[in-house]
Amino acid sequence: MKEEAMNRRFTLISLALTATLAFFLGLLAAGPLTPSPVASASAVQAPRPAGAPRPAPPATTMVNFADVVGRVNAAVVNIDATSRGRRRLPAWHPPIDPFGGPPDRGAPRDQQRDPPRRGAGSGFIIDASGLILTNNHVVEGAERLTVKLADGRSLHARIVGTDPDIDIALIKVDSPLPLPVAPLGDSSTLRAGEWVCAIGNPLAYEHSVTVGVVSYVGRKLWDPALDEYIQTDAAINFGNSGGPLINAKGEVIGINAAISSRASSIGFAVPINQATAVLPQLKTRGRVSRGYMGIRLREMDPDLERSLRLGHVEGALVEDVTPGSPGERAGIRVYDLIQGIDDQKVQMDDDLISRVSARQPGTVIRLRVLRDGLVRTIAVKLAERPARPGNEDAVPSSQREPTPARPVPIGLTVKDLDKETIARLGIPKRISGVLITQVELLSPAYDAEIERSSVVVEINRQPVASVADYGRITGAARPGDALTLYLYVPSTGRHELHTIQVEGQ
Repeated sequence: MKEEAMNRRFTLISLALTATLAFFLGLLAAGPLTPSPVASASAVQAPRPAGAPRPAPPATTMVNFADVVGRVNAAVVNIDATSRGRRRLPAWHPPIDPFGGPPDRGAPRDQQRDPPRRGAGSGFIIDASGLILTNNHVVEGAERLTVKLADGRSLHARIVGTDPDIDIALIKVDSPLPLPVAPLGDSSTLRAGEWVCAIGNPLAYEHSVTVGVVSYVGRKLWDPALDEYIQTDAAINFGNSGGPLINAKGEVIGINAAISSRASSIGFAVPINQATAVLPQLKTRGRVSRGYMGIRLREMDPDLERSLRLGHVEGALVEDVTPGSPGERAGIRVYDLIQGIDDQKVQMDDDLISRVSARQPGTVIRLRVLRDGLVRTIAVKLAERPARPGNEDAVPSSQREPTPARPVPIGLTVKDLDKETIARLGIPKRISGVLITQVELLSPAYDAEIERSSVVVEINRQPVASVADYGRITGAARPGDALTLYLYVPSTGRHELHTIQVEGQ
């Protein structure tokens, strides 16, 4: 009996296990334990009722310049600059009527003028009281300024201050109500490739918007000592001058200033940080004073380090000292490597230029200078920076040169200086060297942007008094060597340093 009971119990347990196993096997055969979603008519998008708002678009990383322009546009203004025309010189005889009538008895001869001149540009409001930033060339010479606001009002403006060196001007309008203001950004953080937009009044089309990217930061155009232009491919045309260049945050990071005469997609803007740095002087004095040493600098590079045997160093190399300047009076010399100013490190020439320019004339600065392997301190009392020079692009001489000396491996042909050449080019008596009569195309000298009619004074700090000296020094160079040429350029009256890589002969 006991054995039969145990057999029945075993049979029941076996049946239960078998049933359970069969149940789970059936579930596995039917599909996964988690039910999958069932497609139904409810998953199909229902038609949008008439008048219902459209659903929000999916998130995107693209910049919405419509919102940016909507925030800034009210602060952008149109500027009309008018002058009465230059006064004419008194004529010897009164003008004659071409139809045979009597002489013109209108305005007295000493009050006759050329027709009025009128120009247009853009600007943007930086203070609710009516302060407006624009370009200096927009308002220069203007006797009457009219500012048209985005709301259609036209107000007379007056010039508060100008800075021709970086081409900015500060003007002001008087309004009974606070005016909208364009927020200013930080141009020092700008990078090539960032999206920007320009707002202005090109060709009298008010409040036109163009979009592009930053093509380059720190472009030199006219004055290498101060220029830090932002280059952009956002379309900038006549009338855009003085308008804002705006980043994706809706902040002004530049003042549109110039366009290339050779391409429609190359425009330039003054960095806003340059403008804000001089605003206090413009507001209080109407002009900007900058410190000045009277030296020209050259940034260090591996070829200079190697040819001058300086090792790996940082700083700004002096390549010319203006006679009678504060730098000459203080004893600064060519080839001095300036590594610090007032206990601040100088890593490149722009560091030194910006710090000297930021100081007032009469300030005494202390320079840390490396000269012939020794570090010394030189005190310089700054003068006021002269007015910005014009475009000094050298024009090649059209006169025929005498038969040149033999060409050399670096791509230059030179000849000894003679009295006729010295007189024709106006070369000072203190200059000794050889004249460059030809620069070969696709040569190391051509790549180094050396110009014809320059005078080679030294090579690797060795004086060059004749063609023989020049040939001896360059002839000793081997492929791969670097040569630093110290040149005098008669067209500018300046000295320059150029580094050349010697190629195989």
